[in-house]
Amino acid sequence: MTRETQNLKIKYINEKIYKMSNNFIKQLEMSMEALKNNDFDLAKKAIEYDDEIDDLQKEIEEECIKFMATEQPLAKDLRRVFTATKIVTDIERMSDHTVDICKIALSNKRESYIEESKKLWAMEEKIISMLRLSIKAYIDKDFEFAYKICRLDDEIDLMYNEVFDKVLALIKKDDSKISLGTKLMFVSKYLERIGDHITNICEGIIFIKNGEYVDLND
Repeated sequence: MTRETQNLKIKYINEKIYKMSNNFIKQLEMSMEALKNNDFDLAKKAIEYDDEIDDLQKEIEEECIKFMATEQPLAKDLRRVFTATKIVTDIERMSDHTVDICKIALSNKRESYIEESKKLWAMEEKIISMLRLSIKAYIDKDFEFAYKICRLDDEIDLMYNEVFDKVLALIKKDDSKISLGTKLMFVSKYLERIGDHITNICEGIIFIKNGEYVDLND
């Protein structure tokens, strides 16, 4: 196969990854809106996105396996396609966490979120920005930028700690908030875990360049 053909196949894989990441962003936005507005129908629609994301994961993995088996790629291309399989696994797991958020939204019994948890929506915005930047870095092969993106995860971690501490203090003071507060603490943890998965994506981007894994989740 010519180099041009290989590039076209890599481009096709990248386009599918881009689509998968955009589907996840839509799913996350819907789940957080459903949580905020007690919109059960929207939560159910967000859950339905999980099947489409799972299908894209399988499709991308199959394309990557065929590429590695038939194209005899150079080492850097091999690492790039292998990393693609890791990226889609992380996005699929991020989608699973989003489904967990939807399930909390569906169990919320029309309760309004509490003031102490308002940072959850700031975490959502930061996660979306971080994912978009990481996918762009992967497609553009911007390895140095991958390091910088991980600084956003530090901000997500700080917001997670803030939500957790404030909600915990509230439910200690007002036991009528225990059920809702506990659910929102779980939401903050799911969002924090999504941020960790995006950091994994950045680690994969760096792996493409030199074939060495770095741990950016410290």
